[in-house]
Amino acid sequence: MSALRDALRDLSEDVFFDLLESEDAYLLVLDVPGVTAESLDLAIEDGRISIDATREKEPSDDYQYIEENRSLFLDIDLPLPDDASEANAEATVDRGVLELVLPKRGAIDETTIEIVDEDT
Repeated sequence: MSALRDALRDLSEDVFFDLLESEDAYLLVLDVPGVTAESLDLAIEDGRISIDATREKEPSDDYQYIEENRSLFLDIDLPLPDDASEANAEATVDRGVLELVLPKRGAIDETTIEIVDEDT
């Protein structure tokens, strides 16, 4: 998980996140204000988490931009923790907050092989 933690620390100061861990999963909480499920692409492949988000903002007809200082795009590429599984990962976005649950690989994913003692 240290690779994920290090990658998150290297993000811009404008990106706000929390990383939590339980016995069974990791939870990445990422602020994505103005982003909806339709304007967010999230993929996990080849051991990488890819998050592309676009903020939808259009001024009303009465206004025009004089200055824009809020980022419209978020493009993040993060390493998947070594002990996390992309299978059964879940993501939700609500009120500009993305929550990504990454289950840990556990005993369920492992195959137990019985060892038979030939000497007995």
